[in-house]
Amino acid sequence: MSASTARHSEKLIVPPLEHGDCLSRDEFERRYEAMNDGRKAELIEGEVFMPSPTRHLRHGRPQGLFAAWLAEYWTRTPGTDFSVGGSVRLDLENEPQPDGVLFIVPECGGQAFISGDDYIEKAPELVGEIAASTASIDLNRKFRVYQRNGVREYVVWRVLDDAIDWFVLEQSRFVPLAPNAPGHYQSRVFPGLWLDPLAMVRGDLKTVLAVLEKGIASPEHAKFVAKLEAKKATHR
Repeated sequence: MSASTARHSEKLIVPPLEHGDCLSRDEFERRYEAMNDGRKAELIEGEVFMPSPTRHLRHGRPQGLFAAWLAEYWTRTPGTDFSVGGSVRLDLENEPQPDGVLFIVPECGGQAFISGDDYIEKAPELVGEIAASTASIDLNRKFRVYQRNGVREYVVWRVLDDAIDWFVLEQSRFVPLAPNAPGHYQSRVFPGLWLDPLAMVRGDLKTVLAVLEKGIASPEHAKFVAKLEAKKATHR
């Protein structure tokens, strides 16, 4: 048997990944890597979830807006990194694909890191999900998984409700973050990461980025960047 035939035979015996399968993380990854149809799959509490194809207004565009907001903060904040739709190895039973994450790089004191095979390992400091409503898995199972694994801030955009929830971890529990007087959220973990939720839900990216720019121009953001640089220098 030729090497190519052997590889083909090995691929054929990998069972297909099915919604509802109960698998270990290693087996989940083995079956996921054998898929070639581009479908999204997540492992949540040892169970496989394979969501339906996503729609433009209910998911695609909101995720793009959220990513643009995160990317702008990342470009202005050395010592941070972000990802959109990448798998995160939280623990042996959970490997979700958040719609967006923002994290402090390990050499600057962050709690997540990139594995040798290019996965995010452990909990990013901030996770964002685009959800349909409060009935979504994002505000139920994933909420508990992210909370238990130490995600420090969790942002959920409930598209059908035209609302964005922001939770912060306090004593191992997620509690709602109160907006400031103008109605903007201000991250506790990432100084300068400000969000106008009403502008975001109406798709007004210009206003979203203008509010973010004010946060980036704040003294708190400058101190945060200096702190990350100092940690990086110590790490060297």
